[in-house]
Amino acid sequence: MRVGLVGYGFGGRWFHAPLLASAPEIDLLGVVTNSPERRALVAADHPGLDTFGSLEELAAAGAEAVAISTPADTHSTVTDRALELGLAVVCDKPFALDAAAARRSVELAAARGLPLAPYQNRRWDSDFRTVRTLVADGRLGRVTRFESRFERFAPEPGPPAAGGGTLLDFHSHLVDQALVLLGPVAAVYAEWRVRDSGRDDDVFVALTHADGARSHLWGSWSQGAPGDRFRVSGTEGAYVVGGPMDGQEAAILAGRTPAGEGERWGVEPPERYGRLRRGDDGEVVPTERGRWDVFYPAFAAAVRGEGAVPVDPWDAVATATVLDAARRSATTGEVVRLR
Repeated sequence: MRVGLVGYGFGGRWFHAPLLASAPEIDLLGVVTNSPERRALVAADHPGLDTFGSLEELAAAGAEAVAISTPADTHSTVTDRALELGLAVVCDKPFALDAAAARRSVELAAARGLPLAPYQNRRWDSDFRTVRTLVADGRLGRVTRFESRFERFAPEPGPPAAGGGTLLDFHSHLVDQALVLLGPVAAVYAEWRVRDSGRDDDVFVALTHADGARSHLWGSWSQGAPGDRFRVSGTEGAYVVGGPMDGQEAAILAGRTPAGEGERWGVEPPERYGRLRRGDDGEVVPTERGRWDVFYPAFAAAVRGEGAVPVDPWDAVATATVLDAARRSATTGEVVRLR
């Protein structure tokens, strides 16, 4: 699949380009960016890779699809323009600033018969894959509470402007994982702290799912003592895994890629395994292999008509609906009920 990358900031450079370049199903045509500094980075990171000044130039070069990793407030505009040009689209999180914009993009893709997928790569985190397996196998019993955290200590400068604030940046993943694990949401309550920059931080979101289970989701750029990555409680026990987070991000930042690591990619060391606990009793649970590397091959297959997109775009509408409710709750202090 001939694909171009739109944007070469932190996300484009580290979370997309290495995975696109590593996938044998992908022919990475080049990067759309007008920044001289980022064009220089592309040349240094991927010698010989072309850069383009616009989506139109990329389409004219023969692209079939684009991966969008631009600032959050441009995602919908760039997604919709790419679809209008006849390109299949992967769009990074937050997929859109609100549910209405997300729905418009999904409906546009459907009307044009084009594959569209939100880039929810954290579904393939090693620890979350382990959680899903434990739940599917019934080892926790009926899940009653899902606790999940993205917490970092970077009080200055705090949440980057490109991410749109901690709610959109971190909770796009946290809410998506909660919906994947526990299904639709009936009620949302949220708290946040608005920083001097005007961006929200220290965000807590509580979800009541339609089946009565609850999700408690924390996100922060200024947490000096990050908590456990997951604590998933059920009627038969609880699974707990601490930090640091899944190691795929650290591996990419260190210059390692799926192409170079092969079967070693995404494998967590034993000291980072979680535990299945039943009171004072417990057992170590080997962590499943992280598989960010499966996303783009699956998307390429979908473009070829050989399978579904790796993440249903309507899932992004559901996540955006919850985030809209969380924003309202954090602003007013009310519990927001969803249909």
